[in-house]
Amino acid sequence: MGWIDTELALTALAAMLSPTTLTFSVLVLVLSDRPFRTGIWFYLGALGATLGIGVVAAFVLGNAAASHTPSTPKTWVAVLDVVLAVGLLALVVLVLRRPANPDRTAGMIKQVQKVASSPIVAILGAGAALANPGAFIPIALKDISELNPSATQYIVDWVFFSLVSLLPLATALVLLLVAPDWTRRMLGSVRIWLEHNVRNVAVVLVVLIALSLLRNGIAGLTA
Repeated sequence: MGWIDTELALTALAAMLSPTTLTFSVLVLVLSDRPFRTGIWFYLGALGATLGIGVVAAFVLGNAAASHTPSTPKTWVAVLDVVLAVGLLALVVLVLRRPANPDRTAGMIKQVQKVASSPIVAILGAGAALANPGAFIPIALKDISELNPSATQYIVDWVFFSLVSLLPLATALVLLLVAPDWTRRMLGSVRIWLEHNVRNVAVVLVVLIALSLLRNGIAGLTA
């Protein structure tokens, strides 16, 4: 596995463990009277929006970021890598310096409570807006383009990224079908764990991605 593959894998993991996405996904299941119904439409909204971005990128971006020498990215890609790395590190510093905000958590709960009792179309829209990979999308788009894929391969790689980024929610939905009572109790515990730990895990992954981007960017600019 090369640097680009490693960076893409780290990006997918960071998207999967994004505090915002995980928190909204768990709250949707915990606060809903019909968690599977709400969760599946929330999942499909997020997955559909993410897949749509990848399909468009496969034909618009394609392999434009690919270099003849993968260890040395194109100049514009190298500059983008450095900019993204600096942005991610600044975000980490901001997150670590920002104290926990109970009002923000209360706002998220209120927002999800509205979603849980909404029509299907509204739940789909909420999933697309609240559970997509967010800031990790441009990094993943760039990484896949650097692999020099065909349009078909780009879509295949993007489907992998999309499914991994939503894996926790998909797993919870399967468990709700298999063992609904146990899963609901487990989700309550997961919600508490997320409030105390997920930010630290996400920070570590984001720092690793930033270092990978910085390494590739410097390699391209100094080649």
